[in-house]
Amino acid sequence: MGEFTTTIERRLDQAYRGLKEARCAGDDYLADTLGAEIEDLRRLADEHGVPLPR
Repeated sequence: MGEFTTTIERRLDQAYRGLKEARCAGDDYLADTLGAEIEDLRRLADEHGVPLPR
């Protein structure tokens, strides 16, 4: 696994954890921001052929 793939996966893990925490805390702005980051990371992974679970 390359460094790019590892970085994408690590950032997605962090973003998903942060999203869960933001939702639990009722922080809608942070949840929206992290949701957008997740979409961007998933798009980037797709563009570069990085397989991710759905």
